Amino acid sequence: MNNKISKKEKGKRAEALAEKYFISKGFEIVERNFRTKTGEIDLILKRESLLVFVEVKSTFGSQNFISEEKVDRIKQKKILTSAKFFWLKNYQKFSKIREIRFDVVVINLKNGELKHYESAFSEEISFY
Repeated sequence: MNNKISKKEKGKRAEALAEKYFISKGFEIVERNFRTKTGEIDLILKRESLLVFVEVKSTFGSQNFISEEKVDRIKQKKILTSAKFFWLKNYQKFSKIREIRFDVVVINLKNGELKHYESAFSEEISFY
């Protein structure tokens, strides 16, 4: 893979790989790149009574930082705020949802390695 690809293209590739991974685990894609004034959620997924908001991070293998560290408290707050907006906008559509989870997926685009962090962060405030 070429190191010269744009950050946006790397993100798109990582999100496509994450989608394939979640579909293989029995999830249905509800929405991609849900945007609000406060932020964006890369993937929103559903499986039975579970709704999952996913942040996808990509790395190219030789960086000096760990991609997981990029989902700091500020980023988490943006995702949580966007998720609340999504929930308020769509709660009737998802009336059978009983559990909400926030996951992080990190994909190394150089070697294809995928790390999935289930329930990577949460908030005490209930969505219900």
